[in-house]
Amino acid sequence: MSVAEPRIDVAVVGVGHLGRHHARLWSALPGVRLVAVADLDAERAAAVAAACGCEALRHSTELIGRVRAASIAVPTRHHAEVAIPLLEAGIDVLVEKPLAATLDEADAINAAAARHSRLVMVGHSERFHPAVMALSREVRAPRFFEIHRLAAFSARSTDVDVILDLMIHDLDLLLALDGSAPAAIEAVGVQALTDRVDIANARIRFASGCVANVTASRISVEPVRRIRVFQQRTYLSCDTVKRQVERYRVVGSPAGPRIERDLLAVAEAEPLGLELAAFLDAVRERRPPPVDGGQGRRALELAFRVGETIAAS
Repeated sequence: MSVAEPRIDVAVVGVGHLGRHHARLWSALPGVRLVAVADLDAERAAAVAAACGCEALRHSTELIGRVRAASIAVPTRHHAEVAIPLLEAGIDVLVEKPLAATLDEADAINAAAARHSRLVMVGHSERFHPAVMALSREVRAPRFFEIHRLAAFSARSTDVDVILDLMIHDLDLLLALDGSAPAAIEAVGVQALTDRVDIANARIRFASGCVANVTASRISVEPVRRIRVFQQRTYLSCDTVKRQVERYRVVGSPAGPRIERDLLAVAEAEPLGLELAAFLDAVRERRPPPVDGGQGRRALELAFRVGETIAAS
């Protein structure tokens, strides 16, 4: 930050499991002043505010006129009712994924941003995982994806199914890495521990001809985060738990073609911290953020299509 660049005042709305990490990282980010956190749970807000050296508030509307940007980490069903008044008041927002509970609400958020010339970024933090970033730089005209995202059960996210809880991360990545529209979907799902789908598998064919096989589970014994990409003469395997990306390439030699393996360089950084820094840059420079509201809506729409396919099966 140069002398000519003033600090940007920010806030966090919702300081539960994820929001408290937004507050922690905002409070340490150069060029930022964390003004306040807001949460209906006054005790929780006070504890996070004390730890981060800011004010504790109860309602998000109390931030109007006090900040330029805000993270929204309330439950998904409240995203629109929190985001829209802030956008209308001239505040840029980073909304945790998924963007909204419905496509109509996602459209309302994006429309409010457009009307008031504000920015909406969606918290698809997997885009900012250093291993995924290293992988993404090597993906060119992919033909097949095999993705597994398995997590241990937690009661924290049972207000949504595993598609909106976990799989949507990978649906967003697929849309970003392939770049074409989904053309056909086959999917199955199981309600194992809750009354919502806890395990799901989707096979998605894109207009490009690329096919993706995606599995998500929230009742796994151990966490698995693995992305495999197959493209011409190259196979990539990304393990975000191990923070490792393997690359296998067919290379020529005097003795004929052979397979060469190497490891891609993966930076040491916290994905959420990189995400907040990217949002801050967009706010300061008044340019579209890396994962804007339109991309957030597309991921949400694809997630709903997978869920509808499961329901119809």
